[in-house]
Amino acid sequence: MPIFTAPDGTELAYHLRGEGDPLVVLPGGPMWASSYLGDLGGLAAHRRLVLLDLRGTGDSAVPADPATYRCDRLVDDVEALRAHLGLERMDLLAHSAGGSLAMLYAARYPQRVARLALVTAIPWALGMPVTAEHRLSAARLRSGEPWFADAFPMFEKWLEGKAEFDPKIVPFFYGRWDDAAAEHDARVEFNDDAADVYGSDGAYDPPATRAALARFTAPVLVLAGGLDGGPRPELARSAADVFPDAQFAVQPGAGHYPWVDDPEWFARRVAAFLDGAEAALPSAE
Repeated sequence: MPIFTAPDGTELAYHLRGEGDPLVVLPGGPMWASSYLGDLGGLAAHRRLVLLDLRGTGDSAVPADPATYRCDRLVDDVEALRAHLGLERMDLLAHSAGGSLAMLYAARYPQRVARLALVTAIPWALGMPVTAEHRLSAARLRSGEPWFADAFPMFEKWLEGKAEFDPKIVPFFYGRWDDAAAEHDARVEFNDDAADVYGSDGAYDPPATRAALARFTAPVLVLAGGLDGGPRPELARSAADVFPDAQFAVQPGAGHYPWVDDPEWFARRVAAFLDGAEAALPSAE
């Protein structure tokens, strides 16, 4: 397991999967260990995945200063990883909450990003929060599922802050709830304390970030799940509109983890973007 040292002396770990040109991957959560990403639905057959364990998660050390869990402060760790890998420019993929970290990195170090893929990314850094109604509108699309009647009232109470997170609502985050989804959910490891700090006061400056990304010239892929509530495709589309050179794609039938719902579709679409071969894809995508 490779280790590198962050600017403040914290030892950080990353995991390598696959072969080929490197693709640096930032996990979501926020502050989930990178293990839940697996091989990203077979994307490791196209690229060598460099899966970063953010500080205090997975195999990375806990920092001396908990304030460094804040999203904007984690940008320094991403830059330290790039330098450690010896990459002049890197392809970067971020999932969910990691999307805001990737956006802050691209805003601060635009010259270091060759291509940026944002997968079901929550655009907090752009001042575009996911609302309860976003999540409920997606959840209502699942009304025909056998687990819906028991899970939906719990989901509403959780969104209202009237109940703790209940495992029965987990199926809403997947495009289909089956053994593969359940196995994936069981692999999630996270740091609750770090998650509380991630988006705390001062983490984001949306006007400044939007202005910086309006000048970001690298190609961007914003990929949404058709059944995802955070973000809904329309919110992801709004995030894509911030970038001068962005593609927008919706993976049909996918929830928040599209590489679990349809690995082949996901890996093909993302690999095509990374290889600059989007024109070969069917126009319906």
